[in-house]
Amino acid sequence: MTENFQEYDEIVEVCNCPRLGEQVPDFEAETNQGTIKFSEFNKGSWVILFSHPADFTPVCTTEFGGFALKQEEFEKRNVKLLGLSIDSVYSHIAWIQQIEEIYEVKINFPVIADLGFEVSHLYNMIQPAISEVHAVRVIHIIDPEGILRSSMIYPLGVGRNIDEIIRMIDAMQLVDREQIATPANWQPGDEVIIPPPGTSQEAEATGEGQKWYFRKKKVTANV
Repeated sequence: MTENFQEYDEIVEVCNCPRLGEQVPDFEAETNQGTIKFSEFNKGSWVILFSHPADFTPVCTTEFGGFALKQEEFEKRNVKLLGLSIDSVYSHIAWIQQIEEIYEVKINFPVIADLGFEVSHLYNMIQPAISEVHAVRVIHIIDPEGILRSSMIYPLGVGRNIDEIIRMIDAMQLVDREQIATPANWQPGDEVIIPPPGTSQEAEATGEGQKWYFRKKKVTANV
């Protein structure tokens, strides 16, 4: 096992796995919808790249159903979905058909067949202490410029909250547009935080009832 960890560390170092604020690596991959080149798929759109451990597993089935039921909400926000597991294209096709029957919804987004672990290693989706043969539940949110904006890793036995992922998208897009920040537990329509002033003069001009470093205002989410 120690040798496997050393080998994994070497792979991570070589692949230069993406970190927040950095350009994500490009790749080509086979999916159930044909071959995609990520930089072309990502161009002009946000992308949620998410991995799951295996096809035909119960938690993953609920997650895919959850993503599929919210496809229109992601489209409203200019977000594309892109799934991944180490299963084959044929496995993806058969499993997706079953999910569509269970949830009575059409899955329109592609799912990468990462049989050789190339994309999984490139995006740090293999965690050897958990599994050396399955990707863990990773979510990478990538902006239209190909910059990694958020990464979340879930335990194998814990399903993801699709509404929280949408909330994260809403918050990031609002922060970009308004140059503000969002407080804990923020929901669309809530007050946002104004960046602190940079000078004493600006601090003195803070409105009555507000702390100079903790100012809020109302803005409207662009959805």
